Amino acid sequence: MKKPLIARLIPFIALLFVFSPLFAKTFHPPVDALIRSTADHTKFEELKKDFKSGPEVTAACLRCHTEAAKQIHRTKHWTWEVLMKDGKMLGKQHVVNNFCISVEGNEPRCTSCHIGYGWKDHSFDFASEESVDCLVCHDMTGTYRKFPAGAGHPSYQDRMFNKKKLFKKADLSYVAQHVGNPDRHNCGICHFEGGGGDAVKHGDLDNSLLDPTEAIDVHMASGKDELNMTCTDCHKTKGHQVPGSRYEPTARDVHGFDYPLPDDYPTTCSSCHGLDPHENYKKLNDHVDRIACQTCHIPAIAKERSTKTWWDWSKAGKFDEAGGQISRKDSTGHPVYVTKKGEFEWAMNLVPEYRWFNGKMNYVTFLTEINDSGVVSINHPDGEPGDTLSRIWPFKVHRGKQPYDPVLKRFVKPKLFGPKGSGAYWSEFDWNRSIARGMVYAGLEYSGKYGFVETEMYWPISHMVSQKEETLTCVDCHSRNGRLEKLGGFYLPGRDASGFVEILGLFVISGSLAGVTVHGILRFVSHKRVKQDGAS
Repeated sequence: MKKPLIARLIPFIALLFVFSPLFAKTFHPPVDALIRSTADHTKFEELKKDFKSGPEVTAACLRCHTEAAKQIHRTKHWTWEVLMKDGKMLGKQHVVNNFCISVEGNEPRCTSCHIGYGWKDHSFDFASEESVDCLVCHDMTGTYRKFPAGAGHPSYQDRMFNKKKLFKKADLSYVAQHVGNPDRHNCGICHFEGGGGDAVKHGDLDNSLLDPTEAIDVHMASGKDELNMTCTDCHKTKGHQVPGSRYEPTARDVHGFDYPLPDDYPTTCSSCHGLDPHENYKKLNDHVDRIACQTCHIPAIAKERSTKTWWDWSKAGKFDEAGGQISRKDSTGHPVYVTKKGEFEWAMNLVPEYRWFNGKMNYVTFLTEINDSGVVSINHPDGEPGDTLSRIWPFKVHRGKQPYDPVLKRFVKPKLFGPKGSGAYWSEFDWNRSIARGMVYAGLEYSGKYGFVETEMYWPISHMVSQKEETLTCVDCHSRNGRLEKLGGFYLPGRDASGFVEILGLFVISGSLAGVTVHGILRFVSHKRVKQDGAS
């Protein structure tokens, strides 16, 4: 029997969808970029060239946007440095982390998320205007990616990765003609996938926020009649300066309603909701000066995708019986052991941990002498109950074990990424050689001895705000074994027991009952006598 026409066409239709990325010009329309821009970039002849590299695209962009690169050069997105008010220089280049440990020595991999091209070592020219990557923040096609080419470049040719995934050559001309204001995808391609993959690092930032429901985030929910806010609605950008920093977050906003905000000031909850946000439950406003809004309104993070909670580098370097690298996954498909990186743990619907926080985060650098007798806090939020600037804040705490110098009592910078012969751990699996190469490159002292120490790192939580029906209730905190059970230094009704207070309360209650009883008896007797006197 001859098959119907539609049945014969099904295989071809299926192939069309499978290979649809090959036809990007057909299947990736310019979205609403034209609506949001004052210029139709498809009409610019200089953008229709067959660009051979990203810097060539930037050179074309700069012919019109003459000051853009100069603005970018003054941002922390470009330098990866933050000069603190006390004069201390922090940022990705200087602080320790317990994910991939250090940028320095591993630039070609780490700078896959840099907004530039070519940062592969110390020779990178930070003054180069053509090294600025315009496309990563302004691509509206969703086809532009900077990994696995390395050092911030997109793929200039089709390539295989891990013998599995085909990475298509970037169509630079097409992307350059379809640019617009940054949306969640542009920010998320780095911030959602920090630490090496989706949802790994922050816990409250992952790709579920690209098209979330209200259950994931009420502000970014993208359904009909929902707020559908983007990153730049809160991080109001001017001159390419994006306000907001995990190095200097605003722990307590005393301004109240002030949206839109002044320059260099990130949006806070109070910027839109004011200092008395609870109209129907006035008593809750008494908590605003002691508890961050995020504490009650973000009861859980990693709502749809698991986030990493433990990374043990000391377990790395194991091979199977045939000498091959090991990669084990849990039932959800998350890696729990990788030869190159060690052992992992993950969590979904993770309850944050709570600390008093005044906005100052203390960071350990590679020059800090550490106490290795216990768990080392790579960064730690400052704050205490009696401080008027402190509030109770939620944090994701990432824990693990990482290499350090037990003689100098300092963290080390191992070289992880690189080919065989470079000393890179991921190629040679020799910790001592990896650390020695990394420390020489960084110009830091190394005793020649290494060990592993347990660490913890705090990440303040501000995203994945839940619906009001899901916010914390009184008993979530005002109870024994509640969320604030481990947060000490203050008296919390319902949680804490005080012998003096309980005895005093018992005395007051007993005295009140005795007084009411005696008063009732006297009234009864008095009333009876009055009746008897009246009867006589």
